[in-house]
Amino acid sequence: MVIFGLGKELYGMDIFELKEIIRMAEITRIPKAPSFIEGVINLRGKIIPVIDLKKKLGIYGNENPEEKRILVTDVGGQTAGLVVDYVHEVADVEDKDIEPPPAVLEIEGRFIKGLAKMGERIVVLLKADEILSLKEKQELENLAKEGMQG
Repeated sequence: MVIFGLGKELYGMDIFELKEIIRMAEITRIPKAPSFIEGVINLRGKIIPVIDLKKKLGIYGNENPEEKRILVTDVGGQTAGLVVDYVHEVADVEDKDIEPPPAVLEIEGRFIKGLAKMGERIVVLLKADEILSLKEKQELENLAKEGMQG
């Protein structure tokens, strides 16, 4: 698992869901994009949309721009970048240390894979492909097409 910070909390994602982790790049804003989409970046000649994971998940809190990273992953069949506050570590998390998300999160929490116990801390494990709703995935796809035409 790659463990990363959003505000004061730690989150994790299966390292096999990630293509790479890059430093913050210059982001080109796209007019009329959904509020959680920061814009697009040029990653080795490929235009990819960038999602602010904190905005998407409704998280607020401390930021250190020098530590921000972009997790490049696949979201609904589309390569996208997820902006996180910092990358904490890459850690082995054993199945016995992962609990399913509480039932109250079932509707809105479809993107939560589980909760991992790491010492005294709880790490919320996310599913990259489920972070966006079907409608948001379509918006992301349209944004990528517009970015390629522009």
